[in-house]
Amino acid sequence: MGAGGEDKERGGAPVDCREAVHQLYDYLDGELTEERRIDISRHLDYCAPCAGAAEFEAELRVVVASRCKDRVPQSLVDRVAHALEEERRHSAT
Repeated sequence: MGAGGEDKERGGAPVDCREAVHQLYDYLDGELTEERRIDISRHLDYCAPCAGAAEFEAELRVVVASRCKDRVPQSLVDRVAHALEEERRHSAT
């Protein structure tokens, strides 16, 4: 890593720690372009503090997902679907 926490690895746009952390959620959610994902991934390969933050967030998501398995009652699902259908019909006229 270069001065100021900026990557100077081969290829791609340099990513500093501020950018990597700022885009961490988008990275973990798969919401970046392929090029940007590679840039962030390359930064994480060479920056232990940012890689640690990414690993923590990824593990936290697994824990939250495994603990939060409440099911929405089918009656609520049906009511929401009905309301959406009514709104669609109303908007079409």
